[in-house]
Amino acid sequence: MNLPTTTEIIEDIEFLDDWESRYQYIIDLGKALPKLPEEERLAELKVKGCQSDVWLITQQDNNVLSFRVDSDAMIVRGLLAIVMAAYNEKQPKEITEFDIDSYFQAIDLENHLSPTRGNGLRAIVGKIKAIATEAA
Repeated sequence: MNLPTTTEIIEDIEFLDDWESRYQYIIDLGKALPKLPEEERLAELKVKGCQSDVWLITQQDNNVLSFRVDSDAMIVRGLLAIVMAAYNEKQPKEITEFDIDSYFQAIDLENHLSPTRGNGLRAIVGKIKAIATEAA
C-alpha cells in the first residue's frame, strides 16, 4: 500500500479550496487501497460500530503492526486510507502515542462527516488502538 504520509495528507487537504474537492481527494485515497478478496471479508473481521461494512485484518511481524482494510463504501475507504497513513506498519507504541485527534483537527475532518460516519471513524481508531495496546 503506497499511501501519502499524514503530513502529505494534511498539506494536500489544506491546498484544496473547498470540501467538494477534499471529499474527492479522500475518495481517491480510498481507491489506492487494495481491495480484500471476497474470502477475507469475514463477519469476525468486521469492525463493530460502523454504519458501512468495514473489515480489518491485522498482522504483526517483528513488533510492527500491519493492517489490511476494506469497506463497501467509497468515502469510508478514503477515511480508512487516512487512518492507515497514521497507523499502518508502525510499532504498537507509535500507534498508541500518535495524536489522532490533532491529525483529524488539522484536516478538519470530523466537522465534515455525518455523526454516523464520525462514530464509525472513532470505532476504527478504537479497534486499532486496542490491537496496539494488546500487542505492546
